[in-house]
This record gives sequence, C-alpha cells and structure tokens, in this order.
Amino acid sequence: MAFASKKEDESGLSSYYNNKTTIIQEARVFNDTPVSARKCRALLTRIVYLLYIGETFGTQEATTLFFGTTKLFQNKDSGLRQAVYLAIKELATTAEDVIMVTSSIMKDMQANAEVIYRPNAIRALVRIIDPSMAQGVERFFKAAIVDRNPSISSAALVSAYHLFPFAKDVVKRWVNEAQEAVNAKSSSGFFGSGGGGGGYLGFGGGSSQPSGHQAIQSTSYATQYHALGLLYLIRQQDRMAVTKMIQQLGGGKSGAGTTLKNPMALCMLIRFAARIIEDDPNVQRQMIEMLEGWLRHKSDMVNFEAARAIVELKHVQPSQLTKPIAVLQLFLSSPKPVLKFAAARTLAALALTYPQAVAACNVDLEALIADPNRSVATYAITTLLKTGNEASVDRLIKQITGFMTEISDEFKVIIVDAIRSLCLKFPTKYSSMLSFLSGVLRDEGGYDFKRAVVEAMFDMIKFITDSKEQALSHLCEFIEDCEFTKLSVRILHLLGVEGPKSPQPAKYIRYIYNRVVLENATVRAAAVTSLAKFGVNSPEESLKRSITVLLRRCLDDVDDEVRDRAALYLKIFDRKPLADAYVKEESVFSLAALEAKLVAYVKDPSAASEPLDVSSVPKISRAQAAQEAARPSSLDTIGVPVAKSVSPAPQAPSAAETQSAYLQQLAEVPEFASYGTVLNSSATPAQLTESETEYQVTCVKHIFKEHVVFQFNVSNTLPDTVLEQVSVIMTPSSDEDETPLVEDFIIPLPSLSSTNSPGIIYVSFTRTDPETYALGSFACTLKFISKEVDPATGEPEEEGYEDEYQLEEVELSAGGDYIIPSYATFGSEWDRMRSAPSQTETFTLSAMESLKAACDSIIEVLNMEPLGGTETPQSTSVHTLQLSGLATGGGGKVLARCRMTYSRGAGVTLELSVRAEKQEVCDLVIAAVGG
Repeated sequence: MAFASKKEDESGLSSYYNNKTTIIQEARVFNDTPVSARKCRALLTRIVYLLYIGETFGTQEATTLFFGTTKLFQNKDSGLRQAVYLAIKELATTAEDVIMVTSSIMKDMQANAEVIYRPNAIRALVRIIDPSMAQGVERFFKAAIVDRNPSISSAALVSAYHLFPFAKDVVKRWVNEAQEAVNAKSSSGFFGSGGGGGGYLGFGGGSSQPSGHQAIQSTSYATQYHALGLLYLIRQQDRMAVTKMIQQLGGGKSGAGTTLKNPMALCMLIRFAARIIEDDPNVQRQMIEMLEGWLRHKSDMVNFEAARAIVELKHVQPSQLTKPIAVLQLFLSSPKPVLKFAAARTLAALALTYPQAVAACNVDLEALIADPNRSVATYAITTLLKTGNEASVDRLIKQITGFMTEISDEFKVIIVDAIRSLCLKFPTKYSSMLSFLSGVLRDEGGYDFKRAVVEAMFDMIKFITDSKEQALSHLCEFIEDCEFTKLSVRILHLLGVEGPKSPQPAKYIRYIYNRVVLENATVRAAAVTSLAKFGVNSPEESLKRSITVLLRRCLDDVDDEVRDRAALYLKIFDRKPLADAYVKEESVFSLAALEAKLVAYVKDPSAASEPLDVSSVPKISRAQAAQEAARPSSLDTIGVPVAKSVSPAPQAPSAAETQSAYLQQLAEVPEFASYGTVLNSSATPAQLTESETEYQVTCVKHIFKEHVVFQFNVSNTLPDTVLEQVSVIMTPSSDEDETPLVEDFIIPLPSLSSTNSPGIIYVSFTRTDPETYALGSFACTLKFISKEVDPATGEPEEEGYEDEYQLEEVELSAGGDYIIPSYATFGSEWDRMRSAPSQTETFTLSAMESLKAACDSIIEVLNMEPLGGTETPQSTSVHTLQLSGLATGGGGKVLARCRMTYSRGAGVTLELSVRAEKQEVCDLVIAAVGG
C-alpha cells in the first residue's frame, strides 16, 4: 500500500515533522510517565504514514520502535491500543525478535477480552507468529471465525487467508468453521465510533472510549464474503468440491434460495461459476441457468456480474446472450453513471464478436452520445460504429466530430480505431471517413493519437484502392506541420512506395523536398530516400532528371547521413543492377531470425575470430515483414476485461520466433555448451502419438554442425500415475554400420506427473560426416517406471513397474531439417545462378488429383518459400511452381523450378530443376522429392 506525496508537502514543517530521524528521536515519548495517549497516537500515525509512502527503517531502527511501541499494551486508551496494533503489524516485517510479543497479543484474543481489541489482535498475530506455531493458535482462530461479532469473524477469516500459503495443512482443517460463517443467517456486531468500527476498519481518530462503551447494534453479511474466499482457497485444487460448493450456495435456478446475502459474496460466487464453466463443459447448462437466475437479483452489482460472466464465456451461443444483453440495456438508461459506464464498456467488448446481438441496444446507445460523462459517450459511439449499418455512417461521424475535442487522447484512439474498422467494413464510405480523419489530424493531440490516425490512413491506402490519392494528399498536408519525427519518416517512406505508382507522381515531389529544406537531419535523410524511389521507380525520364538535380543539392547538406544517401543514390541511378538491389529490393531479413543469429554469434566464443555470416539468415518479402510487424488494434485490447478478454486468438509465432525460443531452451542445458550454434530447429513439432492417448509425445529436431539433438516433449495425462526415469530409446531403421549418426547420450526425465507436464527428454547424436546431410528414420520407444499415486498423501508409491510405450517413427528429411524457407526475386536469382551446380529430374506423381495438390505436397516436402503467388495454379493443366530456400551449415541459396502438367488418369508429371551453391544441396532436394 502506498500513498503519493505532494511536492509542496515535502518542504518546511512537513519534511521535519515526517522525517525518519526526527520520529526515532521522538520515540522516547513511549517511556514517559505518565504516558500521553495523544502524543503517542500522533507519533504512531507518523510511523505508519512513513511506512505507507515507501519509507524503510533499518533492522535496528525498526526493532527499537517495535519494542518501544509494545510498552503501550497496558494503556487504557482504546484509540491508542488500536494504533499500537496497526504499528506493530507494519513494523513486524523488518524488526527482529518480534515473536516475543506473542503472549501479549494473545491476551487480547481471549474470548473474555474486550471486543474492541480482538480483531486488531488477530490481524497482528498472523504477522508475528512463525508458521510452525500455527497449530498452537488453531483453537483461537476456530473460535474467532464463528464468533457472532462480524468484525472478529472477518478478521479471523482474512488472517487465515494470509496464513494459508505458509500453513496449508492447518488452515484446511478450518473448513467447517468457514462453512458455518458462510451459512450464518445474520451477523450482529458492534460498530461504534472508535470501537467495533476501529476493530474492523483500522484505528480510530483518537477518541478515547471506556471498555463499557455504548455500541450500535447492526446487521452485516460482510463475513460471508471473507468466508467464501477462504473456502475457495482451500478447495481450489478440487474442481468437484468447488462445483458442489457453488451448487449448494447458488440457490437453484432462480437463485432465490441462496444463503448468501452479501452482494460482494454473490459476485465472487458468480466468478467461481464462470471459471468452472470454462474448465468443465459438463456443468455448463446448469451453471448458466444459475447465472441467468442471478440476472433478476435485487442488487445491481450482482445483476451486472452475472450478465458480464455470461457474455464473456468463450463458447457462448447467440441465443444465450438475449437475457444478459437485456439487463445491460436497462443499465444504459440508469441514472447512475457507474452503471451506464459498466454496461457500455461490456457491450463495446461484446460487439467485437457478436455485433448483431448488441445491435438491439443501438437506440439506447445513441441516447448516450450526448451523455455528460464523456467516457460513457465514447464507449457508446464505439459500439455503434461496430454495430451500425452503412446508412448510419455519415450521421454517426457528424455526432463524433462534435465531442472529439472534449475527450482524452486514450478515448480518441478508441474512436479512431473504430472508424478504421468501420471503413474496412464499408469501403464505399471512405471519403467521409478520410475527411473526418484529416480533420482530427489537425487537432491538438499526443503522439499515440496522431499515430493511430496515420495508421488508419495507412490501412485505408492498403485495403481500399480508391482512397489512395485522397489519403496521400491528406498525409502530405500533415507532414507540412508535423511535430513528430517518427510519423514524418513513416509517411515519407509510404510516399516513396506508393507515390511512383500514382497517375501524377510529380505532385508529391514538392512536399517531399520541403522536408529536405525545413526539417531535422533524420527527416531529411528519409526524404532523400523517398526522392530516390521516385527517380528509380517512375517511368518518366523527365522526373528522373528533376530528382537528380534535387539530390545534387543535398550533397552540400550539413549532416553526413543526408550527404551519403544522396551520393549513393546518384551513383546507382545509371546502374540498373545496383538500383534494383538497393532501391527496388523487395525482400528483407526476417528480424526474428536475424536476432537469433546475432544472439548465437555473440554467445559463441569460437565465432569471435570470424565475421557474421548473414547469408544463412532467411529473407522474407516486404508483405510478410509488414504482416509480422502488424500492430494489434486498440479495439482488441482497450475496453476488454483483463481476466477473460473477448478478443481474437493470438497469432501463432513465426518459425524464426519459435527457433529463437528453442535457442534459449538449449542454452540452459550444459551438455550442449560445446556444440556451437544451432543451424536449424524444426518449425513444427512432429506428433508421435495420438491426441487422445494417455501419454502424448512430440519431437523437435535441432541440427548442429557436428551433432543432431532430438527434443522429445512428453506429457502424462493420468492424474493418478507418476512416471519415473523417463527416456526415449531411438533405433535407426537402417543397418547400424550405414547410419550417418552415432548416439552420444540421453538426458532422461527423473519424474513426470500430470501437474509438471510436459517434460523434455534430449537424445544427442554425432554426425559422422558433418559435410554431408544425414538422412534416415528412427524407431522410438518411450521407457519409464510407472508408479500409482496414493490418494491420501498425494505421493507416489514406493513400488512401481517398468513399462514402455511405442511411438511413431522420427525422420530426418531435407525439408524442415536442412532447408529453411527464404524469399528471393526468382527471375534475377535464377539467372545469376546459371553457372552454379544444377540438376534436373522428371517425376510422375500419379497419386496427385490436381496441380494445387501437387504444389501443396512439394512445398511441404521441401519446406521452401513459394514465390510470386506460384503456389496457386491459374490453369488446371499446366503450371510452374517457383521455390527458394537456404541450406543449413553454409549450404547457401537453393532455387527450385517445378514445371508440372496434369492429365486425368495419369496424374501430375513433374520436371524438377534445382540450382544451388553446392552440388550436395541439389542432390538433397532431388532425393527429397524422389524419396
């Protein structure tokens, strides 16, 4: 817990008054005779304040203050006694020998002690005692949990909650008392000023009250909330017990028979029910009926929690959304702003996946556009943008424009992202939406807001061809007065890519050259590159000459980066091969693969004497790079609950990102420290068992220069069985004398249960000839000792039996193991490698029923990158598939041209031509298809 302190309070009297040294010196007031209760309360308040704002006391200082504070235990002032408990509770984590005050605290825990002190004593005791002493105070806690006074009962329940991680076995025995606290029909207690209120909420403001004070009799059900939390903590590992608890406390279909009277306790029970629905589909129908019953509860809090739980279920059916949406719709017209905000936010999240279901609330949402709470209005308009139709677009945009200046940048980003999604949904409305975006682009705003608008325009240029000219014009106007360097650079890059393709490319030159004259060095350098792209890519010779003149002026720039770029582009203008390589280049390095290569290079001590070999880093097309770098829309993250977000499934990691994760795993195994850099890892683990079997095994192959490591990921799905000494025995399918691999060692799993699955087993082989590509298959057997788990103790039995489980074969092949997909410009690369080693073979693929099936099969077998859209045949009879890849271990580039013809009955006839930097790679590709 921490409180922010204001700067103006840190000077003058305040800095002296709350100074740690001053407080330690003033602690002598604890020893005064007689004790001044007022001074001691003030000093204790300052101590607690310092601890709350993050101040730390040294061990000796804390110990001195702690034991000085304990001298006040005998004081009759109730406010001071409560302050003492609060102070020792906070100091106990730092001070030494705190356990010595246990007996003093336990005196105030006795049943005959004054009610005002017992809750404070209970909470303080948990911070003081050693976990091994928990059993000794069990009797006191059990009595306190079932105490009729709610402040005492709640203090005991919350303290048990905090004690649970250290003394699970002891706290689990209090389940009957916690159950009794949940089922209590009513809880009457004392909530007097400085009395029971202090015991429950803290210490009072210093009002002294005699032990026989007059108290206010009150009724409270807060104890049920704390008791339910403790019950769930005790039973959370037992799904059946939690399900039974929910059914018992739920009160049936209508929820009317529930014993829970506290709304917060009911909300907690609803969350437990939602979690059970996700874990156990068998009880889904019963639980949803219970949730629907709570939609009619008299508490708004419970109504909302039940509605939110239903709409956030992963596999909720549209028919199940009718009732919760009706409840949320009622909240939209509530006079309470918090209910309107909660309902609008929930509906905004639901509209991502079920816009048609939310459309029923559009009339009520439109009424909220003018709501004085702009947060509510923002969520309302965002939801309307997701659920509205094409006819309502213009009207909605007019309404949005009115209050854009009244909301924060965070909500502006939500609105802009909603506009972006709507534009992609209704592309014919791009003109009005672009006008809106250009208008807000001229408004005041921070970087995140302006970036969101620019990104929206970028998407419109990418996906709506008709909007390109208008959007580029708006972006050109924006960079005339853009204060953000990053955005200027991105827009200049886009102008360089899209501008030369436009009908009138010359009209953009003025805007770009203005940046060379007026902006900082970073923007000037980007503008030079953008001009060069116009000069190389534009078909007009006159434009190229004009660009040359402008670039010559840049040779006198004060910044060396700008001068160097201008000189480079002027040099390559008349050399087409260089221009194609440095300006028209359509491929880039895969950043994830390049990062993995750099990390391995830095960590490998033997690589220090050699330069980094980037030829082995795969390339990807610019389209793939843009897809990898695509940012998630704020609509997918903002306004969606954190616990169970209603958002699209996350994108699967790329092959390079997967390999980077494998590198980190292998680096943690000391046996592989001398193996050097991993040349390649399998992009997708091979399934060696059926998905329904009790043992599930997948295999990943790691290729090193002189070794091959097989990584077996093993899962045990049997909760009542533990596997020990788990290993995988690999036997080559060919004769042992002929195999190109020799087994080194196996790193087995000592123990594998359902809770620690999956585990990893490594099997290492040495490549007898590192210059050749070792191919072959291995028969695999999972061996282990199976032991039953004792249900009473949860420990495996001493006696077990040896067993084995047959797995599918593991195969080392060309595709996926020795060849990595890599993008290239096929025509120029094929011509460049005319003199390189090559090989051509003809194959008959009689089993293929179409050219598309043949393309898919060849791409899968060779694991190479299809180029130019050739993976999709345009003809049903003749097709040419173009593939590119990199061979591991310095094998270099490899290209494959697959000419295919198809005839009904004969299948596909394939002419495979391969060009590579090494003959061994050509043989590898031919053997992969021929095998």
